[in-house]
Amino acid sequence: MAITIKSNREISLMREAGKILAEVHDKLSEIITPGITTMDIDRKGYELIRKAGCQPSFLNYEGYPASICVSVNDEVVHGIPTDGRRLEEGDIVSLDAGVIWEGYHSDAARTHAVGEISEESRTLIEVTKQSFYEGIKKALPGNHLHDISAAIQNYVESHGFSVVRDLVGHGIGSHLHEEPQVPNYKPVGRGPKLRPGMTLAIEPMVNAGDWKIWILEDDWTVVTRDGSKSAHYENTILITEGEPEILSLDCMNV
Repeated sequence: MAITIKSNREISLMREAGKILAEVHDKLSEIITPGITTMDIDRKGYELIRKAGCQPSFLNYEGYPASICVSVNDEVVHGIPTDGRRLEEGDIVSLDAGVIWEGYHSDAARTHAVGEISEESRTLIEVTKQSFYEGIKKALPGNHLHDISAAIQNYVESHGFSVVRDLVGHGIGSHLHEEPQVPNYKPVGRGPKLRPGMTLAIEPMVNAGDWKIWILEDDWTVVTRDGSKSAHYENTILITEGEPEILSLDCMNV
């Protein structure tokens, strides 16, 4: 699949999808508290998405059984919600969600503190979020994709954390995953040139320890190999003639 340049109509639909997803994340953040189950979060997410007139992007996607990926502590991404997993004081929890509005997707992730957390966990969450913003400073027409990747990696590693290498961001539009892949580290080469109308899901996944991961026996849940905690921050963005536009935030312009 080639990289697609979105039309004004497609951008308008993706902008609406992003606005709805931002509202879903805002409302989910309000229920994160010790004692809530990961399935409670998924049920609420599904309810919010459907009430907004959207479909959840993730539900049944390649067999994934839930609407919200709920990943706790050393779970990097794709945690499967269950009634048996209750959040505890000191946990961190990453919520990854997508919505489909009129055939177009938006994708975003946030990591939340559960009650009082350690200073290291708080710093991990903050650095992960800020690394996204460091990356999109390079999301300008005429720059190359891997300029974004390098900026993310450099910021994360300057704070003593590591970026996951085996999972990447991606293009997005009428499909949840489109070209190009968006690494959070600098690979060989510069990558494609950024052009107005490109839409990307940029999603740093940052580990407190080593970057290496593995997948649990459920074939979905990705965890850190060394058991360290992991945080995730993602938004869907649009490359414009000037500064990038963040489609999955209430405040859309950087």
